[in-house]
Amino acid sequence: MLWIKAFHIISMITWFAGIFYLPRLFVYHAQASDTLGQDRFVVMEEKLYRIIMTPSAFVTIACGIALVTIDTQFYLSSTWFLLKIFLVALVLVYQVYCKILMRQFATRSGIKSHKYYRVFNEVPVLMLISIIILVVVKPF
Repeated sequence: MLWIKAFHIISMITWFAGIFYLPRLFVYHAQASDTLGQDRFVVMEEKLYRIIMTPSAFVTIACGIALVTIDTQFYLSSTWFLLKIFLVALVLVYQVYCKILMRQFATRSGIKSHKYYRVFNEVPVLMLISIIILVVVKPF
């Protein structure tokens, strides 16, 4: 169980590193004015999403499911856990939306201002803080 928990935490850290960095790339991408720079950001974003974020998300979720199966009744009857699962689902929605934004950058359509992406970059910070508090403090 401790190995599973360790890999759950490691993969979650890796996943969130990508979740934090990808929107930062969007900020720089939105500010890029040359085609070469824009093309470079498309490649960087795609590699980050495909090679780091998505596998990390899968490992995080797989390890989380493995941990829940150890004492399913306890977790499914805990309000803090159900809220955590809801927030994790929102993180997944956030990641899917990042993929939509990547497509917009790749086709150079519907790109918003760098200020939008700066604010967008802060959303997962709030989700991570909430998830950590729910897991550690278990306020409900």
